[in-house]
Amino acid sequence: MATAKPRGTLTLAELCEELQISRSTFYDWRAKGRAPRCLKLPNGDLRIRRADFERWLNALEDAA
Repeated sequence: MATAKPRGTLTLAELCEELQISRSTFYDWRAKGRAPRCLKLPNGDLRIRRADFERWLNALEDAA
């Protein structure tokens, strides 16, 4: 049974596609505390709130 995607969230695949990175890169960033905040669903899938993703991107821009 597929897990419904909460509105206003990205799947890990969508995030990786948007950033043009691999899943392994995302997990590396996450392990180092450099990835956007994630929601972990009961089945273990990750979701990223669009608002958290946008804040994370903006913070990267400010750091440059």
